[in-house]
Amino acid sequence: MVTLLFDKLPPFYTAVSALLVFVLTFVLSNKLKHKLPVDKGRAYAVNAEKAKGKARGAGIIFVSVFCLLAFLFAPFDVEYSIYLVFLFMAMMTGFLDDASNISWSDYKKGFLDLLISVGTAITFAAHNSTVIDFRLLSSLFGKNLSLELPYVVYVILATILIWMSINVINCTDGVDGLCTSLSIICMFTFMLITPEPDFVMYEVLFMFAMAGYLWYNASPSIMLMGDAGSRTIGVFMAIAAMKCGDPLLFIPICIVFILDGGLGLVKVFLLRFFKIGILKNTRTPLHDHFRKNRPEDKLWKDTHVVHRFCIIQFIICMAVLMMLR
Repeated sequence: MVTLLFDKLPPFYTAVSALLVFVLTFVLSNKLKHKLPVDKGRAYAVNAEKAKGKARGAGIIFVSVFCLLAFLFAPFDVEYSIYLVFLFMAMMTGFLDDASNISWSDYKKGFLDLLISVGTAITFAAHNSTVIDFRLLSSLFGKNLSLELPYVVYVILATILIWMSINVINCTDGVDGLCTSLSIICMFTFMLITPEPDFVMYEVLFMFAMAGYLWYNASPSIMLMGDAGSRTIGVFMAIAAMKCGDPLLFIPICIVFILDGGLGLVKVFLLRFFKIGILKNTRTPLHDHFRKNRPEDKLWKDTHVVHRFCIIQFIICMAVLMMLR
């Protein structure tokens, strides 16, 4: 809203706004951590006992800070304002689940995610072109390859992307610092290839909000984002993928999220609905498969999981950027 008052903003405006988001998230997270619900541990999760008693649902803090300051300081646009509403809704549904004594059912959460995904997809298709530019393929073959989809088809495919993004990122949130660190790497990559300067500022503010939270979530963490944070990140990550003009770039740029959280979703889906058991010897989410559960286990420590997963994602993102150039 502030941008409406000025014809031209100073060069340092984005940097000051981003720093304000970080500082406010940092301060409020410390001040309000005792007001958050307490984690009760997850059944069957590796090292679940380490999370018990920690503040949970911290996503309500950094997402609220982002939504408020983005509305006040980022370039105003009706489309972006609607996104903020859906992001806030994703955060609130996640937080209510975090704060509930009895965890919500997968069907209830899935239905709410679907509603948010449909609304976000309709908003995007109403304000943007439904042309998909196959940017990686265009780079490989040396010519522009694109496809214009009918509005309804684009909305359906966008809904699937957003819903999947919510759930794979949510599943990855199980190791101190992992989900947020990966999110910052992926978001920074999308920021570099986003053609809309105004939306780039939203991406910058979101990254700084996550950084303010990551200060307290780095191992050993004192708070957890919960569904309030991870589901909101999922929505925003999908929007960022669509804003770069080629939603298919979500696959390489977020490949660690897809493999880490997606394999578990496929495993549960096939077992629950088709009674097909696959990956029986692979613990999912995938990060749990590599984690030490006992001192004698010849596996990775939690910090190794975070660093190595991030290194893999960083290398792939850099490869994507070099190909697009």
